[in-house]
Amino acid sequence: MKIGLVYTGVTPELIELVEREIRKQLGSNIELLSYKDPSIISEVVENNYVTANPTARLVKMFMQAVQDGVDIILNNCSSVGEVVDACQDLAKYIGVPIIRIDEEMCREAVRCGNKIGVMATLESTLNPTKKTILHVAREMGKQVELVDVLVEGGFGLNQEEFKELMTKYAGEIADKVDVILFAQGSMAYCEEYIHEKYQKMVLSSPRFGARALKEAIIKKGIK
Repeated sequence: MKIGLVYTGVTPELIELVEREIRKQLGSNIELLSYKDPSIISEVVENNYVTANPTARLVKMFMQAVQDGVDIILNNCSSVGEVVDACQDLAKYIGVPIIRIDEEMCREAVRCGNKIGVMATLESTLNPTKKTILHVAREMGKQVELVDVLVEGGFGLNQEEFKELMTKYAGEIADKVDVILFAQGSMAYCEEYIHEKYQKMVLSSPRFGARALKEAIIKKGIK
């Protein structure tokens, strides 16, 4: 089985987390093909939304993965989730599903709480994630309240420094929300630490993305 992994933000932490969770769900007898274009997220951050050129490059990565013979694609950037949504009819037509890393995480947050804290280091990631949460909440017939947390000053920090910063910002909302959701997959290594410190449900996308990938593979009927 070939799985295409599409990245716009490329960090060692994110790649390691995503690949580990996928192998945990699907075993080692799979081939992972990675497609990376960090210029996409740079332009999204600069413009604060996904403009035409980065959209075209993202779709090009999806199509390259199809040409390379992948069975399914996992998109690992929450900032471009709406582009993935727009590609879903094409994905069905060509028989190569494109899975969003964050959608099932957002569903879990709605299942588990009415007040959801959304943490991100980029405003360009906050807004698409909030839209996804509200979208799935409507589908599930539930009203939710969102609390934004923009984690400023995280760029260039090492893992321990970043974990401290995340913990500080999480502490500002821990008593106000039922669930804390990380909008960026690269934050996932902070999940357990913040959960233990504040005794609050914390959700990050790699494990949910891997779970959604497995479910889509089963639905497609491939092994």
